[in-house]
Amino acid sequence: MKALLVLEDGFTLEGETFAGHGEVFGEVVFNTSMMGYQEIITDPSYKGQIVTLTHPLIGNYGTNREDNESQKPQIEALVVREYSPYPHNWRSQETLADFLEAHGVLGIEGIDTRALTTHIREAGAMRGVISTEDLDPVSLRKKASSHPSLVGRDMVQYVTCKEPYIWSESGRYRVVVMDFGVKYNILRMLEKAGCSLKVVPAYTTAEAILAENPDGIFLSNGPGDPAGLPSIVEEIRKLVNRRPVFGICLGHQLLGLALGLETFKLKFGHRGGNHPVKNLQTGRVEITSQNHGFCVRLPEGRDGDSTLVVTHLNLNDQTLEGMEGRGLDFFSVQYHPESAPGPHDSRYLFRKFTEMMDTAYRGGRR
Repeated sequence: MKALLVLEDGFTLEGETFAGHGEVFGEVVFNTSMMGYQEIITDPSYKGQIVTLTHPLIGNYGTNREDNESQKPQIEALVVREYSPYPHNWRSQETLADFLEAHGVLGIEGIDTRALTTHIREAGAMRGVISTEDLDPVSLRKKASSHPSLVGRDMVQYVTCKEPYIWSESGRYRVVVMDFGVKYNILRMLEKAGCSLKVVPAYTTAEAILAENPDGIFLSNGPGDPAGLPSIVEEIRKLVNRRPVFGICLGHQLLGLALGLETFKLKFGHRGGNHPVKNLQTGRVEITSQNHGFCVRLPEGRDGDSTLVVTHLNLNDQTLEGMEGRGLDFFSVQYHPESAPGPHDSRYLFRKFTEMMDTAYRGGRR
């Protein structure tokens, strides 16, 4: 079935559906990972986005029940150059097309993904629409331009859990996870590090979290603009220096806002499994998995800051990738140390969190 992809600036490409039909809207972004499409599709951080995969052949190893990063696909639509309808892998249980169809997600192929990616890099990530119903580029451009932007919107409401739940209870450290759209592999890594985990909705108050008497608090990844979540920022501000805090991705950005820093929208974001980040404390360069369109602004005069230490920098554009408290029990990173998909260079950060909780006990800060 013929489909048109139209961006808000009028850029238009024609393709064919391999899953689903209809008309969907979202911010059009690209991911440079060569594998891990199922994990990408089910990552809640992509809520509100149409994802373009730059690897030219997608679907060749199918999908399975073990590789989801949430209960269902979270992307608005998937754009690929060529779809492989005949997967060949011993773990495959279902084709990618069947997986998307089962969840009502539109997938299109035959798109010049190189041209689309180049355009986004030059013009920036922007709103777009894919339609199998309206094939008029002028009409679709108007629709895309009138669709709400991600800037300033609360997208977390669509992906956070509705009620608290227990993920694991056998660990040494009691950790409350604020769920802004948490990936399953983050929970697995925390559990592997020895944490018992209670996951709570994003809008849970600091008072309710502290009433759980946790050893530490984890701020998860999630979608959208952190500046659209002022009430959550205020609750995080009340938690800082009350318990050890570890944040990833959106959690890192919200922690930055709680500390009085600013956030801003990147031109086309960082999405993929090959982003170099320098650990300023060790001098080591980590190849990281990333998925974000917003960033914490690097504070001026950071070396003289009495409370904040910049720990990681992106080597592609020098943006802030990690920070920690000077004499305070918090740290955070912009990238995804749990990978899924991606390299495992940064998984030491989960051990760092447990060591911080140990130190808090020894120092009598509980």
